[in-house]
Amino acid sequence: MKKTVFKGAATAIITPFRNGQVDYESFGRLIDWQISEGISAIVAAGTTGEGSTLTDAEHREVIRFCVERVGGRMPVIAGTGSNDTAYAVDLTKYACEVGADAMLLVTPYYNKATQKGLIESFTAVADVSDKPVILYNVPSRTGCNILPATAKELSKHPNIVGIKEASGDISQVAEMAALCGDDLDIYSGNDNQIVPVLSLGGKGVISVLANLMPAATEKICRDYLEGDVESSRREQLRLLDLINALFSEVNPIPVKAAMAEMGYGANELRLPLTKMEVHNEAKLFELMRSEGLI
Repeated sequence: MKKTVFKGAATAIITPFRNGQVDYESFGRLIDWQISEGISAIVAAGTTGEGSTLTDAEHREVIRFCVERVGGRMPVIAGTGSNDTAYAVDLTKYACEVGADAMLLVTPYYNKATQKGLIESFTAVADVSDKPVILYNVPSRTGCNILPATAKELSKHPNIVGIKEASGDISQVAEMAALCGDDLDIYSGNDNQIVPVLSLGGKGVISVLANLMPAATEKICRDYLEGDVESSRREQLRLLDLINALFSEVNPIPVKAAMAEMGYGANELRLPLTKMEVHNEAKLFELMRSEGLI
């Protein structure tokens, strides 16, 4: 049986900016707070971390900084996927060298790929990694879907241990779980589907919500995994309005606004992402106030 990278909630952490640069002071404070709140892992430079618009130097430094700041207190999962397999290979080698505990590999975006292409691309990256690899399936953003049979084939690779499933298709997740069994840990990639994925044998969530509510997100997972399904279900449903507000515009637009309001960096994104619409922001902040976050 393969080693599980984490069970529970991992924060797909934002990359705070200020005046066009990465705000490492805010980033460090956010990492420390996440750890103090009991989160299970941190994903650096993923979609929520705006990895696709970080320069190569920034991308590497964000990963290195996160690893050093965490200091072994929990797993750090580095977002090293790309639409360019050669670049993903190079970035994965770097993340391994600086001590990341695992890699998160998104499906190739824009280029897309056939299922054969996905197998060959992910295999090429996993072959050079001396750390576990978690695949990331988010067809709404990449135009490319990892089919269950493809996940089964990839799960045969000794380094490919998990998948962040953000297709939104619970039937697909169920088929994937049935085919892959213990060879592939499944994590929800959608905050509104944590409990459904856990019910199919999932190990947890890689979460946007956890940026602002790490303890509550962890509790949804922990309660379920410890057998208190009813408590987990209640918390999932209680936070549904806030989760929906965090996805009322393209991620990470809303969570960037939320975290800036909580004092973690400025409300800055990189084009083509722009600031949240005023009416959506007002609703998000109202829900945050009701949770005592601001």
